[in-house]
Amino acid sequence: MKTFFILTGGLVAIVICTLAGMIAFGTGNPPPPLASMNGPFEKVDFSDLPTVQTIPSNNGSPIAFREWKNASTGEPELTLILIHGSSGSSTSLHPLARALSAEGIFVYAPDIRGHGHTGRKGDIDYAEQLDDDFRTLLADVKARQPRSRLVLAGFSAGGGFALHAAALPLGKSFERAVLISPMLGVRAPTVGPSGNAWAKPFIPRILALLVLNRIGIHAFDHLPALAFAIPPERADILTGEYSWRLLRAFYTADYFADLKMAPMPIHVLVGEKDELFSAERFEPTIHAARPHAKVTVVPALNHTEMTTDPRAVPALVAAVRGGA
Repeated sequence: MKTFFILTGGLVAIVICTLAGMIAFGTGNPPPPLASMNGPFEKVDFSDLPTVQTIPSNNGSPIAFREWKNASTGEPELTLILIHGSSGSSTSLHPLARALSAEGIFVYAPDIRGHGHTGRKGDIDYAEQLDDDFRTLLADVKARQPRSRLVLAGFSAGGGFALHAAALPLGKSFERAVLISPMLGVRAPTVGPSGNAWAKPFIPRILALLVLNRIGIHAFDHLPALAFAIPPERADILTGEYSWRLLRAFYTADYFADLKMAPMPIHVLVGEKDELFSAERFEPTIHAARPHAKVTVVPALNHTEMTTDPRAVPALVAAVRGGA
């Protein structure tokens, strides 16, 4: 019996040391900057970027957002809540939001907590904080635009989060959801062979954190678990790393279930030349869960160009309005 306890204690010590090593040293350097993701923004004019506004949060620092509106239209028929992609902020959506505003669509784009001017970069305070923030933002938008019909949209990781939000009870507030090149999860068939060129997961640390979370230990969930291929000189405006808890909050945990659960019509759009995702796989992947969802492949555009290139605007305007 003594031998058994000695062996068991030794095994436990080995497991603890292994997990500790995976947490402490299981990281790595970020991927090199990805020109196709960052380059399109060099052509964008940000001189008319709307100023940041804030609303109080029930559980944390204020929520920052920007709004784009066409003053000549008065009360808008449609109001869009638009969610930015990974590493970005409301700033990165300026060219798309400006174009939608010119079409009479009022756009709200928040800085998701952990990005831009909301909270501290790369982390959140607790697992459900993004959902709580979104409820607060939605209530504020409803109060500001009480007669406007609401549409939800998101780009890339923001598309995954928008799908997650659409499947929550608050999804009933939206007339439709528009998912722009959405990140459906690392195991989704839509993820292309170059998917890791933009985001590098720290696999050893993630595996250790998964084990610890299974036994109820969350003391290390604030540690970085994912790094992005951003230029070092833009680290002041982009988010270079995600903590484990932000990584798990800013996505859809089960795209198939969320597609089935979301109560509103869904339209998915992706660029034909998307370098992170396989454009041709979106239609069968989406239709496997949601046969009547619309899927549009926009010719000639890559991932980032879906939000920066004028050629994407007609398809996106039609999707927001509920057209073909």
